[in-house]
Amino acid sequence: MYIGVDGGGTKTAFVLLNNQGEILARHQGQSCSYLTVGIDQVRSMLENGIEILLNNGNANISDIKYAFFGIPCYGEDQNMLETLNQLPSSIFDRDKYSCDNDTVCGWAGSLAGQDGINIISGTGSISYGENNGKSARCGGWGEIFGDEGSGHWIAREGLNIYTKMSDGRLKMGLLHQMIKQKLALSYDLDLPGLILDEWKGSRRKIAALSTVVFDAAHAGDEEAINILERAGYELAQIVEATRQKIGFDENTTVKLSYSGGVFNAGKLILDPFKKALKSDYTLLEPRFSPVIGAALYAAKLDGAGMIKR
Repeated sequence: MYIGVDGGGTKTAFVLLNNQGEILARHQGQSCSYLTVGIDQVRSMLENGIEILLNNGNANISDIKYAFFGIPCYGEDQNMLETLNQLPSSIFDRDKYSCDNDTVCGWAGSLAGQDGINIISGTGSISYGENNGKSARCGGWGEIFGDEGSGHWIAREGLNIYTKMSDGRLKMGLLHQMIKQKLALSYDLDLPGLILDEWKGSRRKIAALSTVVFDAAHAGDEEAINILERAGYELAQIVEATRQKIGFDENTTVKLSYSGGVFNAGKLILDPFKKALKSDYTLLEPRFSPVIGAALYAAKLDGAGMIKR
């Protein structure tokens, strides 16, 4: 049996698969972000989650050949690597598990562990790819100076357009009206107080406003359409950089998949994204969820090859 854990900032998904790829049990835990809840809380949540998962699957720890843990922010602070690598050590022997960034889960699920690239655009944006044993990630620098093309970035750009329309720096448009209505603002300048004081700059709440930009673009607002054109370009740039890092030559057609809530906008984001890609790709819908990808990757790291499912 194999265990996959897809850690997230708000929730963590656990899955138990047998060697035929059948799902034996699932579980959902709380945040796996050590930056938010602390190392001790993450360790406790993982221990509890694995115990519940095994109980749900009528399995014992001795039945598990390998486990993979996708952990948010893994690899983004070298001083924390050993601490993060030790998190599951109270559950498994060190040769029975591996840890890495949670973006690996998205790639492994979307492409079923095959060579290629996965681009994630949710609250943030990041990519991961593998080619002949070589791996790389791009993006994922955070909302203050990165995460281009993400839900947070799209919302932030939308709010910027709102301020310019309010000032008269841009022609008043539908996007302004829709944001004002969504936030129930009676006065334009109430916006900073809401976002910075009441919301405390909440990354999640700001990112959720990206849906207003999508709705405005669907209704034909030119500024909203322009934001999504730029978002598609930024995501394509992340993919192209990943391709270069892992050494795909210019004559190779690379498998490319995508995941994250921004892509729920469909053609509004996929069309500009595909248009901005400079190299040859086969664009594929994700085959499996990130948590299934984590379990598939556990099997791959164990040397079992890909599970048939």
